Parts: sequence; structure tokens; C-alpha cells
Amino acid sequence: MFPNRYPAFEPQEVVVHTPRHVRTLAELSGDQLALVAEAWQRRERDAASRGLAYLHAFVNEGRAAGASLAHTHSQLVPLSEPPPVVALELPRLEGGDCVLCRLVTRAVGGGYVVAERDGVLLLAHPAARAPYELLIAPAAHEQNGFGAGLVTALGLLADGIRRLRSLEGPVSWNAWLHHGGHWHLEVLPRLSVFGGAELGAGIYVNAVAPEAAAPALRDAG
Repeated sequence: MFPNRYPAFEPQEVVVHTPRHVRTLAELSGDQLALVAEAWQRRERDAASRGLAYLHAFVNEGRAAGASLAHTHSQLVPLSEPPPVVALELPRLEGGDCVLCRLVTRAVGGGYVVAERDGVLLLAHPAARAPYELLIAPAAHEQNGFGAGLVTALGLLADGIRRLRSLEGPVSWNAWLHHGGHWHLEVLPRLSVFGGAELGAGIYVNAVAPEAAAPALRDAG
């Protein structure tokens, strides 16, 4: 782990996933993924001890996803408050209506589950913005994304990327952790280009419906 050479934020750290040259998180072993989870957890505790309210953890893999290094890695950005996208999720929870709980319930009932481990689900995102977008979340409401479920979530992330690569080859992708509400990992494959409708209006045109993505991803396992 070391400071980002070209940080967009201050501070911003890079977590090198393994000393062995590996290009994708999908090739990491279970022990290596556990070490990645431990690094994230330690830095989250350190950020909290310094009075920082949020640690944004994310992975950019592939040039189209903004990665400047071929070696598999993640990045950590401590923030004084939750970022705007996460902040939009939190008031709804405080009002007693958890959007993620409803989304997970819909996904389970609608056949979007790709895999499950220890109460954590790998889902074809029911509201996918791009082909084969994935959502990883605990089935039951849980706020702490840096808890014991993180190791399982990273294992499912690696599983999901392997399935995706078997369908589409070595595609670029982004993943990020949201925590503090109903924690979850969002995984966005870069299989489409966002234009004016998507960026300007928030209306996403997805060429692969989630109803088709889910069975394809299950079969790819």
C-alpha cells in the first residue's frame, strides 16, 4: 500500500493486491482476497480514528475504466463526509425505507441471483445501466461494509468477473463499495459508451436486459 502518484484527492492510497504480477482481481486466490479485505479494513479504522467519516474504496480495471496500471490494485480515499451519491441513499434509510432492501428483495424474487455465499448475494443488477452490471450485497440489511462480510463480497466480486470474462473476454470494469446504509458493491462493466441520454438525463440504454444477463452469468460459472 502506498500513496497514489497522481492523486485526484488528498490523501489517496493504492492497495497492491499481490506482489505477483497479476492483471485482474479475478485471478487472486482466496488468501490474497482476504489480505485485500484486511488492508481495506485497517485503513477504514485508521480513517475513523482521525475523525474522517467515510472511506471510499474502489477498483478500476482496464484502460477503458481509467486504470493507469496493469497490475491489479484498488484505491482508498478517506473523506470527511459521505460522497454525494451515498448521501442520497442515507436519508431514505433514516425514514425507514431502505431502497437497497427493496432492490435485493426484488432481485431474489425475480430470478436475478447469480451466486450466494454466507448470506451475501451476487446479483445481475435489476436496474442495470450497462450490460452485465453486477450488484453484491448482503441479503439482510447490514450497514458496515468493512465488517466480516467484506471477504465474502470480494470473493463474489472475483467470481463475477470470472463469469463476465468467460462471456465477454477481458473487459474493463469499475467497482466501488457503498457503506453506511445497506452496504453493497456495484460493478459496472465498460461494455457500452454513455452518451447524452445517459450523462445528461440519467436515462440508460442497456443492450442486455438483466433478465437475460442473470441466466447467462449463472451458466458461465
